[in-house]
Amino acid sequence: MEGGIKNEANLITRYRETSLVPECDAAIEDIINECVVSDTQDRIVSLDLRDVEATESIKNKMLDEFNHILSLMKFNQNSHEIFRKWYVDGRIYFHKVVDSKNIQKGMVDIRNIDPLKIKKVRNVEKEKDPKSKIEKIKKVEEFYVFNDKGFDKSGANEGATLKIAPEAVSYTTSGMLDYTKNVVIGYLHKALKTANQLSMMEDALVIYRISRAPERRIFYIDVGNLPKAKAEQYLADVMNKYRNKLVYNSDTGEIKDDRKHMSMLEDFWLPRREGGRGTEITTLPGGQNLADIDDIEYFKKKLYRSLNVPSSRMEADNGINMGRASEISRDELKFNKFVKRLQMKFARCFTDLLRTQLVLKNIMKGEEFDKIKDFIRYDFSTDNHFS
Repeated sequence: MEGGIKNEANLITRYRETSLVPECDAAIEDIINECVVSDTQDRIVSLDLRDVEATESIKNKMLDEFNHILSLMKFNQNSHEIFRKWYVDGRIYFHKVVDSKNIQKGMVDIRNIDPLKIKKVRNVEKEKDPKSKIEKIKKVEEFYVFNDKGFDKSGANEGATLKIAPEAVSYTTSGMLDYTKNVVIGYLHKALKTANQLSMMEDALVIYRISRAPERRIFYIDVGNLPKAKAEQYLADVMNKYRNKLVYNSDTGEIKDDRKHMSMLEDFWLPRREGGRGTEITTLPGGQNLADIDDIEYFKKKLYRSLNVPSSRMEADNGINMGRASEISRDELKFNKFVKRLQMKFARCFTDLLRTQLVLKNIMKGEEFDKIKDFIRYDFSTDNHFS
C-alpha cells in the first residue's frame, strides 16, 4: 500500500500513531462523544423490536439476552474505549467464550481481541469446468488465526498460530475497503496524509523560528596585503580573541574558559583585503514573518474536514446555539448524519452476538433469526439537538 504500509498490522499501527496527533485526537474525541452518549437511566444503546414479527415472550427474551450481552461486554462502563478502538483500527474482534459442558447456558464471557494478533482467513478451492474451461469455486473455508506475538513479520519473534472456528469470533469492520488491494481500511485512512503534513509544517515552523530568531553579527576583518595562509591565520586569531569567554562557576568557585556556543548563534567572520573599508561589524536581522501561521491553520482545518468534523468545533470561543433554524450550520447537520451512520455500522457486532446467544439458548434457530435480523433496530442515546 502507499506510504510504506506493508500489511494490515502495519496499517493498524499507523492509524494508532496518527490518532495520537493532538488535533486528530481532539477530532476523534468529538466523534466518539457524539456516538456514545449515556441518557438519564445510563442506557447507551437499547434494542428496538417494533418491526420484528415474533411473539411477546420471544421479544422479551431477546431484550433480556441483549442486556445480558451488554453486561458481558461491560459496555456501559467501557463503551467509549470499545467504540474508539473500532473507529481507530477500522475493525474490532470479540471472542465468544462458551462453556462446552453447558452450552445451554449461552455465552459466559465476551473478550475483546487486539486486531494485531488475529486475522480472518478465507481459503477458496477452485476447479476448472471440463467443458467451458472456466474456473469455478468448489469450496470456501473461513476461519480465524490467532498469534499472541502478532502478524507483523518485520519482527523475528514468531509465536504459535492457533486456528479458531468462525462461529467463536464476532468480527465487525468499518465497512470501507481499499478497492485496489481489497484491504479493510479505517476512518482515519484519509487523514493520514494531512496529519503528516500538519506535523511537518509545525516542525518546519519551530526550526525556522529558532534558527532565524537571533540577530547575528558579521565581522569584516581587514587583513591588508597578507598572503592567503597568513590572512586565514590572522582571522582565526581575531576570532579566538573575541570569542574567548571566561566563565565563573559559583558552585565550585572555579574560573574556566568556556568556548561552547550554540551553532545557530554563530557569528560570521569574513576577511577583507586592503582597499576595502577596514574592519567593520554589521548585524544580520532575524526572521521578520514569525507571526505568520496561516499555512498551519489551513492544514488544521483540512485535518478536521478529512475526519468529517465541522471545523467550527476547532475554535474554542464558539458557543452552542439552540432554537432558531437559522442558527444550525449545515456542517453540524452533516456531522450528525455521519455519527448516525457510524452507530449503525458499529451495531452490527450486537447483531452477531445476539444471534449466537439466542441459538445457544434454544430461544430461536439461526435461520429464524436471519429472517428477522434486518428488522432489528438499535436506539443509541443522543444529545445532539439539531434533529
